[in-house]
Amino acid sequence: MNIEELASEYVVGTLPLEQRAEVEQRLKHDADLRAAVDAWEQRLLPLTALAEPVTPSQHLWRRIQHTLAEPATRVPWWNLLAVWRGLAAAGLAASVVLATLLLIRPPLAEPSFVVVLVAPQSQAPGWVIQASNNQQIQLIPLGVMQVPADKALQFWTKGDGWQGPVSLGLVKPGQTLSVPLDQLPPLTQNQLFELTLEDSRGSPTGKPTGPIQAIGRAVKVL
Repeated sequence: MNIEELASEYVVGTLPLEQRAEVEQRLKHDADLRAAVDAWEQRLLPLTALAEPVTPSQHLWRRIQHTLAEPATRVPWWNLLAVWRGLAAAGLAASVVLATLLLIRPPLAEPSFVVVLVAPQSQAPGWVIQASNNQQIQLIPLGVMQVPADKALQFWTKGDGWQGPVSLGLVKPGQTLSVPLDQLPPLTQNQLFELTLEDSRGSPTGKPTGPIQAIGRAVKVL
């Protein structure tokens, strides 16, 4: 990963935790990386003007103030979970994620898709799916979802005309997952993706049985 990709994913918050910690250390002495991070922060800041201002709730303000009061580390404001939730309340977060990913990874010569998975109730974005071909997708967490010890997150997809959802495997909260799609039909616009809460070994029926934790549909970006 070159310095621009590293800086962009650091700002957006899609780096694995270990890699993010390494970047935090590098920022203390790597002037080129600091400059790249600053440039991405400035590039993404105008995206906040895409929605009408919404006054955060008192609960949200307290969470923001608590986070800002913690010992200083270089954490961009859009990396804060509380702020993401506030943006989601304004209907902007998914747009910011999508626009940011398009800036980070310009469309390739072949069709590519992006999916923003949001919580059904709060509409807060929790995961992003990227696909630059029909053979593999990447499921990228925007945070760490809490899952009971006796449960697991299971990843599903369903295209138009399919008899039912197909499992793409179990997902570890906070970790990026690459999933091969070579046994499935090609990705299509509006294809459904979701994460459900299932037994620790996965759904006993081979179909979703638990509550939906995150859901979204594929958007073609080229």
